[in-house]
Amino acid sequence: MEDTRNLIDEYKGMENEQVFGALDKKRTPLEIAIENVEHDFNIGSIVRTANSFNVKIVHIIGKKKYNRRGAMCTDKYLKIVHHATVSDFLESQKNRELVAIENNTERALPLKEKKFVEDTTLIFGSENNGITAELLEKANDVRFIESFGSTRSVNVGVAAGIAMYEYIRQIIF
Repeated sequence: MEDTRNLIDEYKGMENEQVFGALDKKRTPLEIAIENVEHDFNIGSIVRTANSFNVKIVHIIGKKKYNRRGAMCTDKYLKIVHHATVSDFLESQKNRELVAIENNTERALPLKEKKFVEDTTLIFGSENNGITAELLEKANDVRFIESFGSTRSVNVGVAAGIAMYEYIRQIIF
């Protein structure tokens, strides 16, 4: 029977657990945190992108449930950890640089000027409200993605992809 999952040829025909194990042997050190305050459908898209960059862990802070449809089953190949509170999440982040991607604060500096360190966790908020003040205050660094059109920002799913790529470009390539 043909394997119709959206997998590269190397993983075709493998059980989900085998794919997870093979990816686990070569994960990047990058971690992603998504603050789920609105049951945002973009979380699924961010999870799918995190799989593409083979991130170490995806943290979901707040509501446990999210729209998995956008993940296209890639959540089966990633370690996803739920944290009920911001403080619970922060306990898991010892010795990691927390970089918030947020354009709605004076602290934000351009992403293009960021020099990433290996043990980085990128933090994303909801599409409508961004990252909560509680979590933003704890971030070591805040960055925004420059916009050249009429809108002040890109969709959070797109922002996540841009920020993950920039980290991978600097640390892995």
